[in-house]
Amino acid sequence: MDGDGGEGGVPMTTRDDLHQLIEELPESDLPLYLGLLDRYRHGEDDPLLRKLLLAPFDDEPVTEEERAAVEEALEDIRHGRVVSHEEIMREFGR
Repeated sequence: MDGDGGEGGVPMTTRDDLHQLIEELPESDLPLYLGLLDRYRHGEDDPLLRKLLLAPFDDEPVTEEERAAVEEALEDIRHGRVVSHEEIMREFGR
């Protein structure tokens, strides 16, 4: 999506690019992106959200070490070796 041209050679705008991107998202991801955009639109000053939204796309290939770490984490989840958000909040409070 480079904004150079749409159908019929008509230049695409950023809004057109965004509409195209939304059309390509899996249906199951739409609530997540809607929530992010809604929070951003309403001016919630969330530095982490801002960084995530503005972060460049990571196009580097996944290494074997990263792949193994993800598999290990998924295995922990499958076996219930997790700590809930509530437990973390009780322990560290806020």
